[in-house]
Amino acid sequence: MKLLRFVFMLSLLLCATSTLADAGSADDYPTDARAEYVFACMASNGQTQQALRQCSCSIDVIASILPYDKYEQAETVLRMRRTAGGYLGEMFRAATASNMVRDLQEAEAEGEVRCF
Repeated sequence: MKLLRFVFMLSLLLCATSTLADAGSADDYPTDARAEYVFACMASNGQTQQALRQCSCSIDVIASILPYDKYEQAETVLRMRRTAGGYLGEMFRAATASNMVRDLQEAEAEGEVRCF
């Protein structure tokens, strides 16, 4: 009976741990990516304490909407659009790349609505 209870409690613990791990993976933005976003946002919105709070809020909203890998892909597309020219830049202007950027822009818009 005690062994059965132990196995049951252990299985509950493992289920709870895996649920917590899954919840944590939804917010997998590394600190340096968050800081980079906040610095750029503050440069655009004034270097004030209020801008710091609003920009931090905004990246939190973006992180709640868009997984980090999608954020990173969209940021890469935007950077390549600014720097890559000619035939190399064309692949970053394709429909798939535009969809990635659109998803990021929608998440940013939601962050602006909620935080600014």
